[in-house]
Amino acid sequence: MRYRTRVTAPAALLGSVAALSSVAAPAHADPETGAPGPETLGDPVFPSLGNDGYRVSAYHLDLAYDATTRLVDATATLTLTTTQELSRLSLDALGLDVHEVLLDGVPAAREQAGEKLRITPAVPLAARTTATVTVTYTADPRAALAHTAWVPTPDGFAICPQPNTAHTVFPCNDHPSDKADFTFRITVPAGLKGVASGRLVSTEDLGDGRTAYCYRSREPIATEIVQITVGDYVIKDRQGPHGLPLRDVVPTARATALEPALALTPNLVSWIEQRLGAFPFETYGLLPCNNDASNAFDFTGLETQTLTLYKPNFLLQAEKSIGSHMMHELVHSYFGNSVSPATWSDLWLNEGHADFYGLLYRYERGWADSLGLTTMEARMKDTYARGDQWRKSSGPVAAPNEANLFDSQRYLGGVLVLYALRQQVGESVFSTIESTFLERFRNASASTADYIAVASEVSGADQSGFLGDWLYGTRTPRMPGHPDWTVTPVSSALRQPQNRTDGHWHDNSATL
Repeated sequence: MRYRTRVTAPAALLGSVAALSSVAAPAHADPETGAPGPETLGDPVFPSLGNDGYRVSAYHLDLAYDATTRLVDATATLTLTTTQELSRLSLDALGLDVHEVLLDGVPAAREQAGEKLRITPAVPLAARTTATVTVTYTADPRAALAHTAWVPTPDGFAICPQPNTAHTVFPCNDHPSDKADFTFRITVPAGLKGVASGRLVSTEDLGDGRTAYCYRSREPIATEIVQITVGDYVIKDRQGPHGLPLRDVVPTARATALEPALALTPNLVSWIEQRLGAFPFETYGLLPCNNDASNAFDFTGLETQTLTLYKPNFLLQAEKSIGSHMMHELVHSYFGNSVSPATWSDLWLNEGHADFYGLLYRYERGWADSLGLTTMEARMKDTYARGDQWRKSSGPVAAPNEANLFDSQRYLGGVLVLYALRQQVGESVFSTIESTFLERFRNASASTADYIAVASEVSGADQSGFLGDWLYGTRTPRMPGHPDWTVTPVSSALRQPQNRTDGHWHDNSATL
């Protein structure tokens, strides 16, 4: 189809902006009477997720693992600020055996309803009040839940919270738009180590055979990319570019076999820093957790902040089989972690960018992809042909639903959008758009509308029509610079993107 020049964003884009506005600017309760806090942040993909009556500035998580019972006794302390007067507030929580809730040190009435922990203070909280909520509870990493972040291992656990399961590990405002500072204290018996996102700040011998490990994040973290793990690990430290501390958390019995993969990280970091700037966090490393089961978690890797979670067997392959996807996960430190999605409709910003740079890394090295292709242009031509089919089966790139959130449309479809933008504005301007976006929204959350605004500002031309068609249109626009590229009609046989068909999310990254 011909590309249609527009001055204003298409209706679908305006609808997306309106949906985002409802997240960022909630309706306030009557200040004279107070009201229960809104038990949603209005996310278009997960409408019940999050709570809009407050914002969290800090979490302190204190977890103690019992190797005999395999249970976790925990205390979560949240520092939050109300956005309105609240007669009641709630936290996202599922599968947690709650023992006590304190509000500013005073016991508060509580009720667990569905996936919400409702807390009623003795006196309503005034708007713009800072309060401390402390929840004492027990969690079973092996509990059968509708969905869970826990990844049990023979010697402990790791966690895989994305997209909507952090609240099975700790009570929280479980949405990436409400990032917060985190500290962790993990107590484990002899022979095990506790590790979390951030840097180790202290180790305490408790004198009873247990050790407490304390970690702190330098930058805020979205709940969906927190990592906490316990196991028989060896910690491997090495130096990255510009003195960046790298640490890998590796099952002791598999440390030697995994070393060739772990040793790839410094060069991966150097490559991406040349394109996206200095690494945004205090450290980076890999966590090949001690569980290769197909149902352990639903990704080959997950970009939990400062410590990417992997299935160990994946990392035992040759470099040409893993290097591209290792770059994909590393890129998430920039797109997804440093800049988090404002809503889950914005997932393409995470996955499209991760696949874009992961594929560039692959083709630069001459490694054929899963289709046998060896250039970005060839892969994009193939993807372009699938455009209308994917828009029909998986929706537009920036308009997912819960069932198709992790379809290929968010990955390769997102790459195609970025490729089209680079074709439209040129490589130099595209690079400046990327760096400007990362700098402007560092340690915050950003929407698709934010990316379009930056692209328009940096390019000096309104890109809302162009990108609106690519991101929200039901038909695939013409590709700039490639008038000969064609889209296969929907009625023709064409391999579908993978879908969530069995209750699990699937790997759809083109870097695998």
